Amino acid sequence: MNNYRQYWDLTKPKVVALIVFTALVGMVLAVPGMPSWEQVRLGVLGFLGIWLAASAAAAINQLLDAKIDAQMARTSWRPLVVGKVKPWQVLVFAGLLIALSMAILVVWVNVITAVLTFASLIGYAVIYTVYLKRATSQNIVIGGLAGAMPPMLGWAAVTGMQTSSDWAYSALLVLIIFIWTPPHFWALAIFRREDYAKAKIPMLPVTHGVVHTRRQILAYSVVLAIVCVLPYVVGMSGPFYLGGAIVLNAVFLWYAWRMQDPPDELFSMKMFNWSVVYLMALFAFLLVDHWILPWL
Repeated sequence: MNNYRQYWDLTKPKVVALIVFTALVGMVLAVPGMPSWEQVRLGVLGFLGIWLAASAAAAINQLLDAKIDAQMARTSWRPLVVGKVKPWQVLVFAGLLIALSMAILVVWVNVITAVLTFASLIGYAVIYTVYLKRATSQNIVIGGLAGAMPPMLGWAAVTGMQTSSDWAYSALLVLIIFIWTPPHFWALAIFRREDYAKAKIPMLPVTHGVVHTRRQILAYSVVLAIVCVLPYVVGMSGPFYLGGAIVLNAVFLWYAWRMQDPPDELFSMKMFNWSVVYLMALFAFLLVDHWILPWL
């Protein structure tokens, strides 16, 4: 049981849970009305394949970042850092997850989902972790695209991306997460800036200072509030989602504004924690608006 827990921790289960939830919402929004049994089958297998790939990416990230993780309080407990698993074990574990994920997606879902999922895995686990994270203060902006892809992966699983509207609508969901990622992560980076400086990771608060980072958080938050209205504007969602998005973004903007002169050092973590709740709630509103309300 103890060994199982170490491998479970390698997959960053809380992070992956949010990832696969947005993929699930992408699946649901891709289907007008009730799904057919074939779409349910594709959705279940696609969900499993995406989850396995995301878990593999998390494990590879920990393998490649082990030295950095050891220098940071937030990650110093991770199984590889404390020696509960060995690097070769992590590599084999991640390899098995990738192989199983790709087999499921290629054989039982569709090739486009497999290709997009694999590209996202490489984007996060290799390009972001190995290069971008260490190369530029815009690492989380550029690398955030890979982490924003799950709604498109879910959409692809049930549709095969056969029309231009499949690409356009799923890309809008990706855009929401892409814009959300910088203020979400920079709030954490402000609180953990000494750890990042110690590890020589050029996060924005380290390279440009806390004041500049706070301004960037506010700017991205304003853009996010605008982008979140677009699903309603293009007809992807209805008034229920719009109302929920307005409330959620009002709170998000309040946090971003308060961040300009926070009451204490812990306030940035409060915004970080709210941002996680925000994204889950926003996609939950999309889900309810599209699938549940029409049947009430």
